[in-house]
Amino acid sequence: MSARGRVCALSMARNPGDFARLWLGHYGRAFGAENCFLILDGADQALPEGTGANILRLPHRALSREAGDRRRAGIVSDMAAALFAAYDVVVATDIDEMLILDPAAGGDLAAHLMGVRQAGVSALGIDIAPGPGEGALDPAAPVLHQRRFGVVNARYTKPVVATRPVRWGAGLHRMKGRNFRIDPALYLLHLGLVDGAGPVAPELAAQGWGPHAARRAGAAEALLAGAATAPEGAAVFELARRRQSLWRPIYAWNKPGRDRLRVIRLPEAWRDLL
Repeated sequence: MSARGRVCALSMARNPGDFARLWLGHYGRAFGAENCFLILDGADQALPEGTGANILRLPHRALSREAGDRRRAGIVSDMAAALFAAYDVVVATDIDEMLILDPAAGGDLAAHLMGVRQAGVSALGIDIAPGPGEGALDPAAPVLHQRRFGVVNARYTKPVVATRPVRWGAGLHRMKGRNFRIDPALYLLHLGLVDGAGPVAPELAAQGWGPHAARRAGAAEALLAGAATAPEGAAVFELARRRQSLWRPIYAWNKPGRDRLRVIRLPEAWRDLL
């Protein structure tokens, strides 16, 4: 079996919108559609057609943001544990998160992940948002042909790669009882702001997502303010990895420490990765 068939992707989402297409397309190309597993939260969720991926629906429970995050992490952890009966590596992400391999590392994403020896590794988190003069995203065109800037954001440096059963914490931000290591060749692109910071959907507002969305909008504001003088990403990445690895909160030692948002120009070599 090739490396591609020994790695799978897993996510759980409610009302994913166009992110489902992006997620299934990205990980389908990387690992094969038959190795992608998407759990939809609610019988009311439309099933994507013609993807060749594994799609299932679970009954929805209306919960607060915090309780919903914990429930989703528990379901994803249980599903990942079951998938290890057939796979060597499970990549578990939110529906708007795309794991990429730096082309400078050589090889492809699946082969690189097969070389991971720890129980899990993190990827450096980068928010993707519109820069000056960048309009609405064209769904028919590659994302990174349309977005030139990003924000290095410790909140999205997440341990999304597991090589054995683990228990993820809420939001998949940590692996319980496990240390974390940032793989220097992996990046997690967060697309929640790819079309800017829009209004919060009524269902999410009722669950308490408003303050979270307001904090998230800070990344988009930082990008617009800093794009004109943004350095190339390569000048920032290693420093960001060091700071996030060393400065950890005492109350959450197995998560990266908060670091200031760093606006960057995305590497030109990444343009065709997403």
